[in-house]
Amino acid sequence: MRQVDHFIVGGAGGTASRKHSIWNPSTGEVQAEVALGDAAVLQRAIDAAKKVQPEWAATNPQKRARVMFEFKRLVEAEKQALAELLASEHGKVVEDAHGDIQRGLEVIEYACGIPQALKGEFTPGAGPGIDVYSMRVPIGIGAGITPFNFPAMIPMWMFGMAIAAGNAFILKPSERDPSVPVRLAELMLQAGAPEGVLQVVQGDKEMVDAILDHPDIAGVSFVGSSDIAHYVYKRGIAAGKRVQAMGGAKNHGIVMPDADLDQVVNDLAGAAFGSAGERCMALPVVVPVGEDTAERLKEKLIPAIHALRVGVSTDKDAHYGPVVTPEHKARVEQWITTAEEEGGEIVIDGRGFTLQGHEKGFFIGPTLIDRVTPQMKSYQEEIFGPVLQIVRAKDFEDALRLPSEHQYGNGVAIFTRNGHAAREFASRVNVGMVGINVPIPVPVAYHSFGGWKRSGFGDTDQYGMEGLRFWTRVKKVTQRWPDGGGDGSNAFIIPTMG
Repeated sequence: MRQVDHFIVGGAGGTASRKHSIWNPSTGEVQAEVALGDAAVLQRAIDAAKKVQPEWAATNPQKRARVMFEFKRLVEAEKQALAELLASEHGKVVEDAHGDIQRGLEVIEYACGIPQALKGEFTPGAGPGIDVYSMRVPIGIGAGITPFNFPAMIPMWMFGMAIAAGNAFILKPSERDPSVPVRLAELMLQAGAPEGVLQVVQGDKEMVDAILDHPDIAGVSFVGSSDIAHYVYKRGIAAGKRVQAMGGAKNHGIVMPDADLDQVVNDLAGAAFGSAGERCMALPVVVPVGEDTAERLKEKLIPAIHALRVGVSTDKDAHYGPVVTPEHKARVEQWITTAEEEGGEIVIDGRGFTLQGHEKGFFIGPTLIDRVTPQMKSYQEEIFGPVLQIVRAKDFEDALRLPSEHQYGNGVAIFTRNGHAAREFASRVNVGMVGINVPIPVPVAYHSFGGWKRSGFGDTDQYGMEGLRFWTRVKKVTQRWPDGGGDGSNAFIIPTMG
């Protein structure tokens, strides 16, 4: 059986007595095992990072940028193989896996401009013969703890900015699909990054806690469920680290009466069901405004959802594949049952779905649930599966209130032809990322990604300038060069308050 190990300087280290099974979600069979590391594995990675990081930080940003350019080229050259490997462990179709890799590469492209991004500020003549300037310096060793649903994109979001800024980086990917992160680290080394600049440690909660507690790790970036994000944030800051921890979501799509419903249905098919709904920016709740809008939308949704093709990850015609594990399949189906017990109308039921020839695969059929209300637990919590819920709103204010008052605040979209309604909605909604006729409003790489409320803990977002600020500190320098008269007449006097 294929074995997946750590990628650290000097070999695995520690113990390899604990292992985790890696499924092939399309077949329902175990295809590999990953070693679960311990504190000894982490320490070996940190020892290597401490040796190389000062030299890497002293490397001029142009040379670091060239490494990022070469890394991008290598990933692009291997994109098909990476996508197939990713899809085999995650279950998403290969086309989605290509998108996973491409969105990560867009942040790498931004990181290629690190010389420009690292420029500081300069004030000449702040005092008599005194200049003041600032410069951004790396924090030292950073760590990333990433989820299963984007095993290429989210690691690149994190380590691209961190490494380009001059840090060493230790990545702890999900134990469910760890192979692509290891290959990315190999390609970074091949691109010219010194050994130890990017390392991968495999593990579960034991490794997470070791990362959060280790005094030599200065910053931790996390993406995962909200409960764990909150845990990571509290434990990390208690250990004196800077932490950005992105959590779960329950993104809403508001459909105004004037919206182009054919376009809305087309957008919902991808946003709600793509990647089997296993995306923090999926759109699992649609909010039609007015009963007439709701009925017209529902009428169009039903045939569109029935037309969705569920297939194995290599099926080029499939709209989405299986979910990641048998446990997750059971969890999603239980949420459908819960919604039904709470009074939701199961319009299309994906429970018990099987794919001929792949009966052991972790497949769930597309599910549509109407008459969902804000009081239902299935509405309040993240389902993270191919399930679309309809929550009917009586008017604009009612629709605005739903995402604004929800515990999650990751993304939201409004579909309308009315510019005033869109502007009013974007201005007032209490959510971190807003789409106007855009179902999945993930910002481009030179902006930043991050939600509000229980969707994000910490003060900075992922990637863009926000990411650069997270992985650097600002050093301020006040300088004066006396003319050397020697009689003390040019002595530097520190100004006092008052």
